[in-house]
Amino acid sequence: MNIVVPLLIGVLYVCLNSLIREPHRRRLNAIMIAGAGAAYLSGGGLGAWEFPFVAVLVYVAFRGLESWRWIGVGWLLHTGWDIVHHLKGNPIIPFAHDSSFGCAICDPVIALWCLTGGWSLRDLLHLRSSRNLGAKPPSEGRLRTKIPWLSLGTVRGWTAMCAAARSGSTRCRHGNA
Repeated sequence: MNIVVPLLIGVLYVCLNSLIREPHRRRLNAIMIAGAGAAYLSGGGLGAWEFPFVAVLVYVAFRGLESWRWIGVGWLLHTGWDIVHHLKGNPIIPFAHDSSFGCAICDPVIALWCLTGGWSLRDLLHLRSSRNLGAKPPSEGRLRTKIPWLSLGTVRGWTAMCAAARSGSTRCRHGNA
C-alpha cells in the first residue's frame, strides 16, 4: 500500500494535468516544480541545506517554462531530495512518517510524463484511435519530444530499420537483428 497509493497519485496528477491545454500545462508544471522545491523549507530537518536546493529548483523551474525536459529533471531532483529526507531529515508531511518515501515514489511517475513531453490524454487517445483506423492524426506532432530517443518518430524509424535488417536489406544499429 505504501507503494501503490503514491503511484496512483502520480498517475492521477498526470491525468488531471493532461486535461490542461498547452502551453499552460507546461507553465503550470514549471510553477509546481518551483513550489515542490520549497516544500521542505518549513522544517525539513536539513537546516541551511534546504536553501540551495530551493535555488536550484527555482532555476530548473524557470528553464521549465519553455522546456518539458527541465521540468522532468526538476521532478527527478525532488525525488532525490525526498529520499534524503526520508533517510536523514523530516517527512514532507509532519504527521505522516513515510510521506517523503511516498513522494519519492510519486515524483518519478510525473518526471517520466514530463520527460516524454507532457502529452495530453486527448492526444494519446486520438493517436490510438487513429492508428486503429489506419489514419494519421493531425496532433501526432505534439507527442514528439525534444529528446530524440523518446520520440514516436524515432521509435518508428528504429522499427522500420530493424525490420529491414531482418529482411537483409540493411544493417540494424540497435542490436535487434
